[in-house]
Amino acid sequence: MLRKHIYSGKIIELIVDQIEIQGEECLREVVRHPGGVVILAEFPDGRIPFVRQLRYPMQRQLLELPAGKLDGGEKPAAAAARELEEETGLRPGQLEHLFSFYSTPGFCDEILHLYYCNQMQVVEPNPEFDEDISIEMYRLEEALELCQSGQIVDAKTLVAIFWLYWKKSRSLENGRS
Repeated sequence: MLRKHIYSGKIIELIVDQIEIQGEECLREVVRHPGGVVILAEFPDGRIPFVRQLRYPMQRQLLELPAGKLDGGEKPAAAAARELEEETGLRPGQLEHLFSFYSTPGFCDEILHLYYCNQMQVVEPNPEFDEDISIEMYRLEEALELCQSGQIVDAKTLVAIFWLYWKKSRSLENGRS
């Protein structure tokens, strides 16, 4: 295998590997990413905080759950607590790790860790200097409608919202049996 390091930036690295598959030489472009977290916070009344922010690659604002990348050596739970507080001004009482998943495994090694919390303390938000964020609250039913209508198109947010819908549907089914 031959490896060529193309780029190292603030968040990602780009690697091009020349590999062999079934006797044929192939190129694989790989984006290396430190990983990240996404936080699904839910108030007792069912409201879920979302952030609306400009996503430069798409040249548009996206509605997403609070999320962010892992800083060097940072544990995912610590990153989740930090990101929720920075972006929304909510300090989680307890975070439950739901599962981890790869965002785009065809070319990127980014792994996202999904956390859930339903106990929070309100504090001051403290977004990064390069984040222009507004906070919006939606209940699950409203969020599902936003997903269906194409107003939520962010994959990590879709995964989390559909998980919550599945979890609540399953709880209702189990309550009836």
